[in-house]
Amino acid sequence: MTAYAIAHIRPQTMNEDILTYIETIQSTMDPFGGRFLVHGKEPEVLEGPFPGTVVVIGFPDIERARAWYASEAYQAILPMRTDHIAGEAVLVEGVPADYDASQTAAGLRAEAGL
Repeated sequence: MTAYAIAHIRPQTMNEDILTYIETIQSTMDPFGGRFLVHGKEPEVLEGPFPGTVVVIGFPDIERARAWYASEAYQAILPMRTDHIAGEAVLVEGVPADYDASQTAAGLRAEAGL
């Protein structure tokens, strides 16, 4: 099942560490099959405040996403981002191609007795 690393990052002042991080991150993802799906694009905000941008990286599965984040190569460059850019990062597993939200709702209704 595909998994994603998602970051919501706030505006920052560009510096050498951030540029080195951006130049280096792809090489840390390659061994784990990671690739950028969203990077460096301004989001179209539809609801609520949303300062900053979004980064989405796809991985073949959650195990490889976790292994990438924990890898020595990524951990070595991570402070270049976290020391200079405010934000949050999460890993999340995707849903199968045949996912049906109405089935999820039915299960939630049954659990809640509604």
